[in-house]
Amino acid sequence: MRLAATVLGTALALAGPVSLAQAAPLDNEPLATFTANARTNTAAPAAWAAGTRAYLVITAPGDTTAVRTAVADNGGSVFASYDAIGVIVAHSTSASFAATMRGVAGVQKVGATRTSDVPADAYNPALPANPAQATAPTTEPVRSDMTQIKADQAWAVNPGSSTVKVGILDTGVDDQHQDLAPNFNAADSVSCAYGKTDTRVGAWRDVDQHGTHVAGTVAAAKNGKGAIGVAPGVKISSVRIAEPGSTLFYAENTICGLVWAGDHGFKVTNNSYYTDPWQFNCPNDLDQAAILEGVGRAQAYAESKGSLQVAAAGNSNVDLANKTTDTSSPNDSTPVTRTLTNDCLDIPAELPGVVTVAANGTSGTSKASFSNYGSNVIEVSAPGESVYSTAPGGKYATLSGTSMASPHVAGVAALLASANPAYTPADIRAKLGEQATDLACPADARCTGTTAKNSFFGEGRVDALKAVGGSTPPAGAYFENLTDYAIADNSTVESPITVSGVTGNAPATLKVGVDIKHTYIGDLKVDLVAPDGTVYTLHNHTGSGTDNILQTYTVNASAEVANGVWKLRVNDNASQDTGKIDAWNLTF
Repeated sequence: MRLAATVLGTALALAGPVSLAQAAPLDNEPLATFTANARTNTAAPAAWAAGTRAYLVITAPGDTTAVRTAVADNGGSVFASYDAIGVIVAHSTSASFAATMRGVAGVQKVGATRTSDVPADAYNPALPANPAQATAPTTEPVRSDMTQIKADQAWAVNPGSSTVKVGILDTGVDDQHQDLAPNFNAADSVSCAYGKTDTRVGAWRDVDQHGTHVAGTVAAAKNGKGAIGVAPGVKISSVRIAEPGSTLFYAENTICGLVWAGDHGFKVTNNSYYTDPWQFNCPNDLDQAAILEGVGRAQAYAESKGSLQVAAAGNSNVDLANKTTDTSSPNDSTPVTRTLTNDCLDIPAELPGVVTVAANGTSGTSKASFSNYGSNVIEVSAPGESVYSTAPGGKYATLSGTSMASPHVAGVAALLASANPAYTPADIRAKLGEQATDLACPADARCTGTTAKNSFFGEGRVDALKAVGGSTPPAGAYFENLTDYAIADNSTVESPITVSGVTGNAPATLKVGVDIKHTYIGDLKVDLVAPDGTVYTLHNHTGSGTDNILQTYTVNASAEVANGVWKLRVNDNASQDTGKIDAWNLTF
């Protein structure tokens, strides 16, 4: 089930067997061989045949050679192997494969990941389309979802560090989008569709629109075009785990994505989906027990490497702490009605260590009608209704779902990591809750707990301003210049801001936000020039070997009349490295 979405003013009825946290939405180069990451051992796959099914074969982490040999000896082929966590992705057309492998020495669990065949595309994947880009908007209004979590105030303090990488595990991302391209990290982007890494250029692109929308909420650039993300200074990488056509997220795809996140230094990942085909995986089912084990190991591995996973709670309006029945699974064949216990988990949202996110309604203080809830399941909440963000082809869309709430939290987590580089995943997870704005239960008997922590909102709505060290809104008026000014070798360039309507002098704590893109900031001297010509030095040839200046400075400008033309002056004092003033701002 998908919620309705509005794209550029057009209502879209979105239907189909997708698992995008049940959220709102949701080619053609041959592949000779997949490229595997350093922790993935792969063998040449067998030729595709009708009836091919995928399985997780679970063994002890480390050397999986013996079990991989057993797969081949018992009617299967090894499609991918994640030795660090002891998970093998096997394919077989034999109906007895799982039962046979469960009797092999060293095998701990075996389970089918699907109730339908593996598509032929798995053996020769088509590249997603690279859509033509629409004309960029000329406005960039601050949206209500951003003001609710005080992201607009956080930007003036710290918009996020370009050293922080956020992984978007989703349907893919349109890296050409004008609001995403400035922050897109192609080097660490990949497709994990079908459970094996595909590092071809563009394999990470969107096969729907969901992932592009999520990416924009996390880190759309603050560039005067369209939308701004929660953390517009961080880097985003696309890890496409949805398969084309079905847009389903099978367990092997999720495992591949989480291992990739751990191995590629993602500080945060966003996971706005549940692992198909089962909305809830139950440990008393042999197939689902293997899925729980495999995905659980992958999440623990990513966390051990420093990656925090943030996940959508789902859109069924059910109490995750009191599960009863499931009528929507499996969603890749014919759903059945089955009885659930609380041991049956929505994954990755309910895995240990994952931040589980509920959605607030448009008021910011209510639960969105569709959002799942649950005492001691929901960690925090964030805006998830009518969220405006990026869509493929340079477009924009308004979508609703816990899928839209989760990337707000991932963005705040990225800001926490930016402000506190030494924080571990556990540190960030704790701070998200500690700094959240408490929300009281509405007049709804389903909401249990206290204002400080309850089943609808967890510890409350996340706070971006507190994440970057702010406790109160910046005082006074805010002015910015988003026009690019090129910085040539051995030259001086100035970017002006005209301040008006401010009474008296500037404050002793004038905030100067600077965003300079330059390949060697040791060449640079950066000054703030007051309207009367007084010069305040902000940066003076420090940071040799470092790219870019993305920082907020505090200047005692109390001797200066506030109104007038202020300038950011940049002197480049050497050859070979150039750049631009991307943007800068003043907060009085």
